[in-house]
Amino acid sequence: MNATELLANTLSPDANIRQDATQKMEAAAHDNYPEYMLMLSSVLVDDNSPIHVRNAAGLALKNGLTARESARQTDLSNRWLALNNETKSKIKQDALITLGSSNSKAGAFASQVVSAIAAVELPQGQWSDLIEILLGFVNNQTNVNLRIATLQTIGYICEAIKPEILSLRSNEILTAVIHGARKDEPSPEVQLAAIHALFNSLEFVRENFDRDGERNYIMQVVCEATQNNSVAVQVGAFECLVRIMSLYYDKMALYMEQALFGLTVVGMKHPDERVALQAVEFWSTVCEEEIELAIEAQEAHEYGDVPETESRFFAKTALPEILPVLLQLLTKQEEDADEDEWTIAMAASTCLGVLAGAVGDAIVPGIIPFIEANIKAEDWHHREAAVMAFGSILDGPDPNVLTPLVNQALPLLIDMMTDSNMHVKDTTAWTLGRICDLLVTTIKPDVHLHPLISALVLGLQDSPRIVTNCCWALMNLADQYSIYYEEDGDSQRNGPLAPYYEGVVQALLRVTESTGNEANFRTAAYEAITSYLTQATPDAITVVQSTVVTVLQRMEHLLSIQSQIVGMDDRNNWNELQSNLCSVVICVIRKLNEGIQPLADRIMTLILQLIQSAGKTSTVLEDAFLVVGALAASLESNFSPYIQAFLPYLYPALKAHEDTQLCTVAVGIIGDISRALGEQSAQYANPFMTVLLENLQSDVLNRNVKISILSCFGDIALAIGPAFEPYFETTMGVLRQAGAVEPNPLDYDLVDYVGQLREGILEAYTGIVTGLKKSEKAVMLINHSQNILELVHRCLTDEERSDALTRLAYGLIGDLAECFSNGQLKQLFLSNWIASELRSRSRMPDETKRTMRWAREMVKIATQ
Repeated sequence: MNATELLANTLSPDANIRQDATQKMEAAAHDNYPEYMLMLSSVLVDDNSPIHVRNAAGLALKNGLTARESARQTDLSNRWLALNNETKSKIKQDALITLGSSNSKAGAFASQVVSAIAAVELPQGQWSDLIEILLGFVNNQTNVNLRIATLQTIGYICEAIKPEILSLRSNEILTAVIHGARKDEPSPEVQLAAIHALFNSLEFVRENFDRDGERNYIMQVVCEATQNNSVAVQVGAFECLVRIMSLYYDKMALYMEQALFGLTVVGMKHPDERVALQAVEFWSTVCEEEIELAIEAQEAHEYGDVPETESRFFAKTALPEILPVLLQLLTKQEEDADEDEWTIAMAASTCLGVLAGAVGDAIVPGIIPFIEANIKAEDWHHREAAVMAFGSILDGPDPNVLTPLVNQALPLLIDMMTDSNMHVKDTTAWTLGRICDLLVTTIKPDVHLHPLISALVLGLQDSPRIVTNCCWALMNLADQYSIYYEEDGDSQRNGPLAPYYEGVVQALLRVTESTGNEANFRTAAYEAITSYLTQATPDAITVVQSTVVTVLQRMEHLLSIQSQIVGMDDRNNWNELQSNLCSVVICVIRKLNEGIQPLADRIMTLILQLIQSAGKTSTVLEDAFLVVGALAASLESNFSPYIQAFLPYLYPALKAHEDTQLCTVAVGIIGDISRALGEQSAQYANPFMTVLLENLQSDVLNRNVKISILSCFGDIALAIGPAFEPYFETTMGVLRQAGAVEPNPLDYDLVDYVGQLREGILEAYTGIVTGLKKSEKAVMLINHSQNILELVHRCLTDEERSDALTRLAYGLIGDLAECFSNGQLKQLFLSNWIASELRSRSRMPDETKRTMRWAREMVKIATQ
């Protein structure tokens, strides 16, 4: 079978032919990678091959070079780099030739292949003439398809490769892209490709944006493109403006004043919704930037600093122009809009919300007349828009300003829960949920609470979307009332919800009896139940107890009917229900704590059956394991009767290296069991440590799971204390090796990973030191103390360290000093850096300050 026929068969409507061809392709890729890639490129470049086959070849080539998973990507990159130069040159040449194909679809796939190769080779210093070749293609005025495909390629490359790798060619790339995007370009297709390429290159042309002349020209070209005859080009231009505002806010004042205010306000009114959406997105981005700048300014003020970037208050300046447009756009709802469809009315409401956050009280006077004029309108579009406007501005203005408005509006909103239009009711339920979440103190128990809860409970019988919002509102009511009374210093008080507890939970349970879950309404009901049980006051404990019995009965019923499940939809529904039920059980266990003991046998029996029946459905297994962890934490030593029955299910999960989340949860269970049993867990320490150390050797296991394992060593050591001795030296060697990893400052992912890794290591050291420090085995730490403190020093000199890492570092210094208060490590603790760090005056949360001061006292004692 030739290559063209084989590729055609991978697209066959006949499943057997398609599967056979796919298997042969995979075998060819595995058995002879060079020949496989050459075969694909020969089809891609062949103008005589059918376009769908050429596209299949291009896709297969790309998939032979790129992958989402980092480990897989590394393998593919290494395979490509290992090819001989002749093979690589032939494939690259074929792809470059195809860019100029008379069929633009083939050129589009070729652009993906070229950029995929570039993403592998350019970081290695290879294919150094690629950018020069591409720039030459862009300037080829005779082949429009070549220019379009090349600009697409440049865009893909800019998107895929770190800016510093291309920084030396940024001027040339920018010149080529801007040349294609300018208004004098005769081909709108070329303009569009150039605008998209510019969008992807904006981050790495930072130096160009620092130069006034170049920035002015870029902004001129983009602003002119917003007026292009092609709507697609206009959309692309506004997308560029959105990203420019996000990246270069501090340089936008002149352009906002001269052009962007007017362009974007007109753009928001554009008859084509695609353009209007991007213009609205521009102002959403402005507001988001200014909200962040306000937070930074507040933090700087608290510490007596000057913020790095100051807000230009663009949103406040433009408020009189953009607010009326946004309010008008709110009335453009589509009655039959798909739930996943992003409409202009949705975009306007989102923008209104961040606008309120950016300008605060200033938005209120402009909103009130609109609400008053439309809240009782005959046209449902206007009623819904009025309610949406009110709900959207509740987070931003001073609560004292909003309180009288909410008090006035609440009775009307509660009445509107019986509106004749579903969309109005849906938005009303959402707005009531916002009030419960953000302004719960405006809900007067003796005036509003009864009609509010009655309306929301009645709404639980409505359409799925309304049910979802009513559940959310009820959940917020429970959560926020709880917070309010805790802050009031009266967390044990029954509270105003007490009379409604049983009725609300029963109504929510009736919702969860549904066999469907459209708009996630059943899941929302379970989440609301969880909130009510979690926040239950003492007089509502009977509701908690009766609810968990109902939930356990449902779990038993689901297990009894499992054999009747045949279809994938039914299986997914079953899994989802079990996960929801597990969540409720977990919250009840945590609420009742040791009071769960009478139900513990029943719960563990059910959970073990669930684990057996779940098969490889990791989400159900994760939830089931979390129930076990919660039960262990609540029962503590009383959990011991269940361990032997549970361990046969724990070990396979620990060895499921390809299932990152399940393996992480399983590692956490070891920590839960160790903490629960304390010294009694020593009998399980050997198998636990063995499997954890084996996992650290795995090439497949996600590196973040390995961080959890290091932290788990600390849990085990803390639990069993001196009995950790058999594993001590091995563990300390592993931690020392892990602590030697240094981040590459240019690799942001690695910087984040090393920060998390160090947190895990310090947690492990903390557990080990704390477990040993009051025993005669503490002397084992002496030979390792210098290495521990060197790591602590590196952590504290890292400017990017987290507060959690800083607190762990200070705490570990204090633990070691407390452990050796007899002066055995006096010389180590007299190091200048320790004295300097423990007198730090840099910003830090109060909890971290307290830890630092405690560590300072311990060091003082240890060095006397």
